[in-house]
Amino acid sequence: MPTATRFELLPAVDIAGGTAVRLVQGEAGSETSYGDPVAAARQWVDQGAHWLHVVDLDRAFGRGSNAEQVDAIVSAVRDRCHVEIAGGVRDDESLAAALATGAHRIVIGTAAMEAPEWVASVIAQHGDRIAVSLDVRGTTLAARGWTQEGGDVFEAIDRLDAAGCAHYIVTDVERDGTMHGPHFHLLHRICKHTRTPVIASGGIATLEDIHKLVEMIPQGIAGAIVGRALYDGAFTFPELVAAVEPRIDLWTWGPPQP
Repeated sequence: MPTATRFELLPAVDIAGGTAVRLVQGEAGSETSYGDPVAAARQWVDQGAHWLHVVDLDRAFGRGSNAEQVDAIVSAVRDRCHVEIAGGVRDDESLAAALATGAHRIVIGTAAMEAPEWVASVIAQHGDRIAVSLDVRGTTLAARGWTQEGGDVFEAIDRLDAAGCAHYIVTDVERDGTMHGPHFHLLHRICKHTRTPVIASGGIATLEDIHKLVEMIPQGIAGAIVGRALYDGAFTFPELVAAVEPRIDLWTWGPPQP
């Protein structure tokens, strides 16, 4: 069981059809639109975000690409903010395109289940610039835009730990976008199973949810991705920071240098 050295707050910018959206339980067709994704990204950075979690949902679902919008976000904020990008990174070509944006971290999901040898080689080559997304229903991984089953999460963790994975992003698919709170029991089990830092995602609805995640830092929780709660105004990003800062040195690594 690790002790995390930082706690990252990552506003989510999910993109479909060129627009910032939020889904409910990852279901295509459940989108709520929130407008221009570049404007959304700038909004969070202007409010003090040091990380953004940017997802190309169309690539994740295999129905298109929002590469132009992803590139525009990274270009707009990378001198002020770290960016991790996700969605459809499954082979050398898509990985090269993701790295070429200048993003600080690339998130791999489906390929970690379908192409484990390739993912191990990518981790060996790029180290902590790679994170693996563990999207879970129960203890079963969800792949291909959460439309297919991808095996047992704990077996996948054992394999990825052996490969040297630097970060996991754990999402309870059934809670994502529902505002029902994170799956704390699942997060406890995963943190107990691995020494790799875990970023929690899915269901965060209140500042109390964030407080509980901060309390799990000694177990290995290293951050939280927050989406719908921010977009719907459950709290502002400055309120989120103010709630967390007294509990931890939030920005131990500092903002990116120009």
